[in-house]
Amino acid sequence: MPKSMFQIFVCEPARSTRKWYTVPLSLIAHVALLTALIVTPLVATGVLPTPRSVIAFVTPAPPPSPPPSPPQPRPSEVVRRLQALVDAPTVPLEPPSGIGRELALDFGLDPAVGVDTTAAVVEGVTPGGLVEAPPPAPPPIQPIRVGGQIKPPSRLKDVPPIYPAIAQAARVEGDVIIEATIGTNGTVENARVLRSAPLLDQAALDAVRMWVYLPTLLNGQPVPVIMTVIVRFRLK
Repeated sequence: MPKSMFQIFVCEPARSTRKWYTVPLSLIAHVALLTALIVTPLVATGVLPTPRSVIAFVTPAPPPSPPPSPPQPRPSEVVRRLQALVDAPTVPLEPPSGIGRELALDFGLDPAVGVDTTAAVVEGVTPGGLVEAPPPAPPPIQPIRVGGQIKPPSRLKDVPPIYPAIAQAARVEGDVIIEATIGTNGTVENARVLRSAPLLDQAALDAVRMWVYLPTLLNGQPVPVIMTVIVRFRLK
């Protein structure tokens, strides 16, 4: 080889064959490879790691502890005194002044065996201590109408009627027929007009209600009766 050519080959620096985009492409390739190595296992399993804060939030909290029982109240002085009275013996400390009659004798009970020997009842109390109900009241006696064997009662008190002034001025006369109920004590308990006379009815009722009769007896017992009376008004 010629000398001149050898010198030129040795002395001249070698020209680079790399392109300007070689380094960026190399960096991109490395980043893609690292990303694939990290993300591929996570995507393949399908499960992402759960942070500890999320686990603590999802886990249910433990139930609260029961509250402490309140302290038992100590008995006060009043309670202790009442308890002492309850626990005290009921035996009298002083002897009685006298011994009365036994209740068993009052009610006809045999003191030895406590058996009722009589059927006596004292003031509505049975020997067994039960209160006996009072007997029902007898039904009221219905008034008997006068007639037949029932004679009209005799009048003991006769009050004459007062002639109304307006009837006197109008020269009104007449008879008022009244049905009266005579009670067992002889007084007039009820009175009503059977036949009216103008301007004279009220005066006749007022007079009849003040009459008193001798009570009517039936089998020796007084009974109420119904009778008819006539009050006459005449001008003098």
